Amino acid sequence: MKKIGKIIIGALAVLLFTGCSSNTKAEKQTEENKVVKLGVVGADTDIWDSVKERLATEGIDLEYVQFSDYNQPNAALADGSIDLNSFQHQFFLDNYNEEHGTDLISIGNTVNAPLGIYSNKLKDVAELKEGANVAIPNDVTNGGRALRLLQTAGIITLSEDSGQAPTVSDIVENKKNIKINELDASQTARSLDDVALAVINSGVAVDAGFVPKKDAIYLEPVDDNARPYVNIIVARKEDQENKVYQKIVATYQTEETEKVIEETSKGSNIPAWTEFGTK
Repeated sequence: MKKIGKIIIGALAVLLFTGCSSNTKAEKQTEENKVVKLGVVGADTDIWDSVKERLATEGIDLEYVQFSDYNQPNAALADGSIDLNSFQHQFFLDNYNEEHGTDLISIGNTVNAPLGIYSNKLKDVAELKEGANVAIPNDVTNGGRALRLLQTAGIITLSEDSGQAPTVSDIVENKKNIKINELDASQTARSLDDVALAVINSGVAVDAGFVPKKDAIYLEPVDDNARPYVNIIVARKEDQENKVYQKIVATYQTEETEKVIEETSKGSNIPAWTEFGTK
């Protein structure tokens, strides 16, 4: 009996030790989950800085991983190098998933940042001259968005069946015979000395020192057509219910963040969750 008793006691000790080890591992994992790597494009993190400070009081350490162009953050998210990213709109994400076979997913809306037409030479799109050079982003989603904006501004006409992502070949009317220069989105602002007009993403424009609402000579209207271009926080599909990530979204979508958006963008950007819903 004594021998059996020793065996039982030994087994209980092993179970107790294993249980403690498992608990310690779970606690450690929870701690690790509170360090969240967020992929961003460009140097403008003013809005996220405010969110980062508030998250710190909740025990969440938000670390930025900065990328120089739009081609990198989704790949980094898909391979696990980062935990979340915040740089793109829904249409860009949908196109990326389709092209790369990924299943990245939006977990929250951030801002609507209207695309703008800028110029160092003109004060109005009506001043555009015959044969002028116009720069647009060269990626499918932002390039198509730029062409649709040029149509809205009355510069070109696109075919009716061109859809959400038209290309230059979809232009059916070009009264001023403008020449379209397709550049990496990060280079559009730098092209302004060489072209008559450039269609520039809001983040790139801000990094270049522009205030979109004041400096763009034509700004994209904010209406139902803008819904696909709402900027989002993106996670891997299996992480969409992660409580820490949901806390990050909830902390972003607050009145305090609204004030920071208003101040930092000089009224150019719009809190998307107030216009289009939380996600």
